Amino acid sequence: MKIAVVGATGLVGTELLKVLAERQFPLTELLPVASAKSVGQFIEFQGKKYPVVSMDDAIAARPDIAIFSAGGSVSKEHAPRFAAVGTTVIDNSSAWRMDPTKKLVVPELNADTLTPEDKIIANPNCSTIQMVVALNDLHRKYKVRRIVVSTYQSVTGTGKKAVDQLLEERAGQTASNPAYPHPIDLNVLPHIDVFEPSGYTKEELKMVNETKKIMGDDSIRVTATCVRIPVMGGHSESLNVEFAEEFDMAEVREILANTAGVELVDDPATNSYPMPKDSHGKDAVLVGRLRRDETQPKTLNMWVVADNLRKGAATNAVQIAEYLLSQQVPAK
Repeated sequence: MKIAVVGATGLVGTELLKVLAERQFPLTELLPVASAKSVGQFIEFQGKKYPVVSMDDAIAARPDIAIFSAGGSVSKEHAPRFAAVGTTVIDNSSAWRMDPTKKLVVPELNADTLTPEDKIIANPNCSTIQMVVALNDLHRKYKVRRIVVSTYQSVTGTGKKAVDQLLEERAGQTASNPAYPHPIDLNVLPHIDVFEPSGYTKEELKMVNETKKIMGDDSIRVTATCVRIPVMGGHSESLNVEFAEEFDMAEVREILANTAGVELVDDPATNSYPMPKDSHGKDAVLVGRLRRDETQPKTLNMWVVADNLRKGAATNAVQIAEYLLSQQVPAK
């Protein structure tokens, strides 16, 4: 099992390598791929040093699986080249998510739709992943009709440049190479990705469109406001969810306690609720602050938190690779 990790030196790439090691993924050969300036450097994985190789050399090595985390333009150019030599690509960018010919996969929901013919598999947006994991079993029971989501997303979702900006500002300095149009420390930016003519950002529209595709239901109405906050890791979301069927709060808690990939953290009496700092290093999606919306029927309020670099990116991709391996896919 030969694995290429494209973007191996970035924030998500580094997390991918950590998750592969932690989950003891049975790879026999690792091909770390990064930009030309990193080629020839070494990265350490499970006690061994591996040289960073070029894209061309990685493709020539014909890996079984290539996990991409290097941005949409890189994926658009090079994922088809890997696929052409028989490699199955799992892509973390937005490049292929809404392509009708590509599967958009969260393993807890829809891994069983994958076949050996799926050579480019899209990993959803981090904020979408944690939301659909939290809602999956509730949707099966009560049928989600409408979601109003507000996100509180950490700077690691932007990348190293944003982390550096926050740290410099926190140290009382002006950011030398800012990732955002405004300071982020002691501030909140209602602006993630670029604004569209509608006034929504691309991040907000990703949540709308990806949710429908993953859950296989175009009738679900989603409206989103995505916000960047000065937190180092872990995305938080406030969800207001209207169902088609009436629900019982005790049953909701029981369903969530048994939902794959969810950890229920919901005891207000002891100030127990999901927080970004408690999500660090966890693969689970933390869910709490459960309460009925008293202004309209069949509607639930909930608070959802996850480590965006893990379940929101690296872990989800590795789980897809694990599923492929369990099904003896890819088949060359």
